[in-house]
Amino acid sequence: MFDISKLEWTREPANFVIKDNIIEIITKPHTDLWQRTYYHFRNDNAPVLQMKTKDKYFSFTVKTEFESKHRFDQCGVVMYLNSDNWLKGSIEYENEKFQHLGSVATNHGYSDWATTAIDASIKSIWYRLSRREDDFCIECSQDGIHFSQMRVCHMWDATDEIQFGIYACSPEDSSFKATFTNMDVSACKWLAHDGQQPDEE
Repeated sequence: MFDISKLEWTREPANFVIKDNIIEIITKPHTDLWQRTYYHFRNDNAPVLQMKTKDKYFSFTVKTEFESKHRFDQCGVVMYLNSDNWLKGSIEYENEKFQHLGSVATNHGYSDWATTAIDASIKSIWYRLSRREDDFCIECSQDGIHFSQMRVCHMWDATDEIQFGIYACSPEDSSFKATFTNMDVSACKWLAHDGQQPDEE
């Protein structure tokens, strides 16, 4: 059973509701998570709600529903250590035709963004964040059963205790409601690689 009481805020939002394994966040305008890359912009003020763990192998699953309507409105899963080291997966609204389903890995103060375009009519999606020591995998699903890989990455500073959970933000002049449900922490569902063996040192 997911223990919602273990979640703690990093930058508590002004408007939110937590009840019966349901979390609602109303975003504030001009909130974001991004560091330096491409145009040197930096913003580190999005509300983040997380729990701590030293478990080196686990998966965190959550369903998101969102009323996003303005460019860059977003909500999703996050593993936030500090302003220079974090990982997020989300859908960013772009316009009435399409959105960006993507993920950002930020190591030592530099972000990268990997995306694919999806239809703007999609207003709900599941995410699964998995940890295998200091490597991570983000997956997504439209039904909560069949998950597709979005990203595999290494997080240099995720060597011991980490924090993981959810976030929502509106980088431009916007505000929307993000709803998080069906949260679950389980044994790691990102299985060990069964193909090529590591090179001998």
